Amino acid sequence: MPIKSYIIIPQLDQKQSLMDDIAKMEGCEVHPAENKEVLVLVTDVETESEDKLLISQIESNKNIKHISLVSGYE
Repeated sequence: MPIKSYIIIPQLDQKQSLMDDIAKMEGCEVHPAENKEVLVLVTDVETESEDKLLISQIESNKNIKHISLVSGYE
């Protein structure tokens, strides 16, 4: 069961919209920073193939300026 965490920097003024989009995705938990335009994303899926599909869907969101994997556990 891959569990990974990411730091996401949204496009200018797109933090809330991006957070709403990602929060709707199964296997995602998203937390906004209180004082910066940054999101913390934690993903938890059953298989490696589900993980690859999920991150592909997330990375295709046009409201993301940058996304970085922070840590991953299997």
